[in-house]
Amino acid sequence: MRFIILIILQAVAITATFAQASLPIYLDDSKPMEQRIEDALSRMTLDEKIRVIHAQSKFSAAGVPRLGLPDLWCDDGPHGIRPEVLWDSWRVAGQTNDSCVAFPALTCLAATWNPALSAVYGKSIGEEARYREKDVILGPGMNIYRTPLCGRNFEYLGEDPYLASKMVVPYIQGLQSCGVAACAKHFALNNDEANRKVVNVIVNDRALHEIYLPAFKAAVQEGKVWTVMCAYNWYNNQPLCVNQRLVHDILKGEWGFDGVAITDWGVTTTTEAMVKRGPDMEFGTHTNGLDKSKANAYNLYYLADPYKKGILDGTYTTKELDAKVRNVLRLYFRTTMNKHRGQGFMCNEAHYATAQKIGEEGIVLLQNKNNVLPLDLNHTKRILVVGENAIKMMTVGGGSSSLKVQKEVIPFDGLKARIGDRIALDYARGYVGDTTGYYIGVRTGQDLRDYRTQEELTADAVAKAKDADYVIFIGGLNKDKHQDNEGYDRKSLSLSYNQDEVIEALTKVNKKVIYVNISGNAVAMPWKDKVAAIVQAWFLGSKAGDALAAVLVGDVNPSGKMPFTMPEKLEDVGAHALNTYPGTWRQNEKVIDEEYKEGIYVGYRWVDHVKNKPLFAFGHGLSYTTFEISNLRADKTVMTRDGKITLTVTVKNKGERAGAEVVQLYIHDEKSTLERPYKELKGFQKVYLQPGESKDVTLTIDNNALSYYDDQQHKWVSEAGAFTALVGNSSDNLRNSIKFNLQ
Repeated sequence: MRFIILIILQAVAITATFAQASLPIYLDDSKPMEQRIEDALSRMTLDEKIRVIHAQSKFSAAGVPRLGLPDLWCDDGPHGIRPEVLWDSWRVAGQTNDSCVAFPALTCLAATWNPALSAVYGKSIGEEARYREKDVILGPGMNIYRTPLCGRNFEYLGEDPYLASKMVVPYIQGLQSCGVAACAKHFALNNDEANRKVVNVIVNDRALHEIYLPAFKAAVQEGKVWTVMCAYNWYNNQPLCVNQRLVHDILKGEWGFDGVAITDWGVTTTTEAMVKRGPDMEFGTHTNGLDKSKANAYNLYYLADPYKKGILDGTYTTKELDAKVRNVLRLYFRTTMNKHRGQGFMCNEAHYATAQKIGEEGIVLLQNKNNVLPLDLNHTKRILVVGENAIKMMTVGGGSSSLKVQKEVIPFDGLKARIGDRIALDYARGYVGDTTGYYIGVRTGQDLRDYRTQEELTADAVAKAKDADYVIFIGGLNKDKHQDNEGYDRKSLSLSYNQDEVIEALTKVNKKVIYVNISGNAVAMPWKDKVAAIVQAWFLGSKAGDALAAVLVGDVNPSGKMPFTMPEKLEDVGAHALNTYPGTWRQNEKVIDEEYKEGIYVGYRWVDHVKNKPLFAFGHGLSYTTFEISNLRADKTVMTRDGKITLTVTVKNKGERAGAEVVQLYIHDEKSTLERPYKELKGFQKVYLQPGESKDVTLTIDNNALSYYDDQQHKWVSEAGAFTALVGNSSDNLRNSIKFNLQ
């Protein structure tokens, strides 16, 4: 019997070997990828090369059936998998099996300061994408938080390039581990949404390299991202999708990006520009074919029939075409042609648990007078919840990140489920904001209409607040126009819908008002000193109510830290103090020039530069316990350019609750040839401690942490001399310092 089995196994092996040997090189995954690419390219006709570099529907590009290359399917992210849309329309297709888990917005992820959690986030998104048979997810977003008015800040990772870089790389790696391409967006300088398609950004080279490009560079060189989406706006008087310097010289040249650069949906340019300095794939443009709604409009894209015609009549050679197709084929072999992609999962309990965990770790406790939080449920009879955001579903709307979720726990329901029936939980509307609950075919099913006057709404809330043990006001922004919404910027830093008036009135009748801010942006808080506690709660996704309730009642000790500075007023932000936003219209042209006059002084760098005191600092976040950071020491006092310094600090939990602290390391250059920010974040680590427990946290810095971009020499440089390492738990609370020298 053993002999027979051996003969059978040998026969199978011989058959498999013969089958492998008979495969074309491009289908043989044992061959080097570049060899497979060249083999596939050599077999493609001109028509087949043209068909793979432009869209065939809203979210797909055609493959090559003759060669067995499948179509490529994209979908929006970065917080969940967008519902299916019609072939040639943004409206949803009306399917019943395309719901998803909504994960917290990326501002919340950044607020966790936890790269390990970012990797789990990315992998969860990748698994949901695989289940839905998507090959490219359009995310993560990583543009810098330059102004709190930007309507799309909620999709990004904050104001600091180092934090954004460290958080985006594991997200990309986690997502792509599922055989689904991440798409780093929007490359680059997409820092406000108003007039985004006609804004020409004017920024100096130092700010470009030190502030606006590092996260993208990390995505490419460390995360090995497979696709990059070019932004709508302009730079150096060229649209970003056809920008010679950023797309070709830097992205594909200096950084060695070997993936696919794609257009954003709805860019405007020319065929010549797309051919000579454009991206590899055209997924959405405003060509005449689409504007006039002609049949086969996708064939009229710049990189479709017009490109083919130009090749046939000698206007263009096939050199640029072959370069684009090589990158597309590389993407195929990483995604659609990858036989080892694994199984996808949709709406499973692990993904919901991940969504809740990210929400819990990202929620930031900004203020907590007299330790009013966590809620003392043992001595509480009645809690009043006020505010539309307590009952409003927040996963629908906001632009392309709008999601159709399987379920969403609203804050009021999360609190009700956690508190139960032993405590009376009352509700007052307080204000009326956005009651639509609809976005291009997706409906929440909520009817939030309320026809009472503001005076009636305020009076009702005040009357109910008088005898409540706690008043929890859940307000902030939403995903309506001019709130947190793609394509729109906010009109001011202030809260809309008369919220300030209601909060002021509540503080006059109750000393335990807790303000919960739902937003992806900073808001003005003129009543800050009158409320007992302030919680920054973000857009928390499917498990919003459960995550918020867990923090408010103390099941979870808050550990989030602000990923951006909360200014007291708009004039405390560099872009507004220098009157650079939103730019100036060119005379007789449909172009806005927006000069970034603040240069490298963005966020806390500007705060230090002008010595402002923010409402809440970058990196700030409180806990229900108390941590002590002490005994900073270094393994050496002199560092060489090819060496490192290891810094160690002791963190102790001095309270009675388990919790997590984020140790933050900033570097101050004592003297430099060019002006530098007073300090810059160059390291951080989140540490979990039991009551009374101590741990040593180690952070390492190298020459990169000491370097700046010299725009005269056009390179990164470090200068010998003295530096100071500043360590603490917030950009405005750095009580530990140590000096060292770069030799």
